[in-house]
Amino acid sequence: MPAPLVCLPGMMCDARLYEAVTARFSAERAIVHIPLTRGRTMTEIAQAVLDDAPPHFALLGLSMGGIVAMEVMRLAPERITRLALLDTNPLAETPETAALREPQIVAARTGQLEKVMREELKPRYLAPGPGRDGVLDRVMEMAVALGPDAFVRQSRALQKRPDQTETLKRIAVPTLVLCGRHDTLCDLRRHEFMRQLIPGSVLEVIEDAGHLPVLEQPEATNAALARWMSDTLLLT
Repeated sequence: MPAPLVCLPGMMCDARLYEAVTARFSAERAIVHIPLTRGRTMTEIAQAVLDDAPPHFALLGLSMGGIVAMEVMRLAPERITRLALLDTNPLAETPETAALREPQIVAARTGQLEKVMREELKPRYLAPGPGRDGVLDRVMEMAVALGPDAFVRQSRALQKRPDQTETLKRIAVPTLVLCGRHDTLCDLRRHEFMRQLIPGSVLEVIEDAGHLPVLEQPEATNAALARWMSDTLLLT
């Protein structure tokens, strides 16, 4: 039986982010969804993931989930059999971006979480097209379910996250780096940089997708994940 696949969601997302992944791969391996709701630093969140994860596992993380996945890899590389980093960022937060989070945190604390998510964050992440509003609605459902306290904790962890470039250089398992062509939050150049840092890694670009290809283009994303899990893609 293949190693279980641990899925880490993006900021203010839950297991619903990976519905298509679960449907596609659950017949062939155990799928474990671990929320990013415990801990106030990236290291604390990553340790909570390790506490809940199987002894050995494949690891998939998108956006903040990818950032946590890199910290999990730093803490316990011996437990991870393969790694997929989707639409994410290995760098520490810039002071400018950290400052921009402050009014969002204030708004979330004063009952305006939905406004923050709908007007300031997710719309800029998605590729143009008729499915955009539907994807945004699904993201909003997850965010509202998690609530403002989760938003504040996750925002604070992101503000203080460490740079992971040295971690990426030491990765020694089959690794997929994947992003949507239209991702403006974590753009293609950032993922090309990650591919160059990780020995033997492969970059896949999902057309007609932005920051959330697992929702925007689930079939193409699942195809790339299937290649990663079968090793047919990892030949360089």
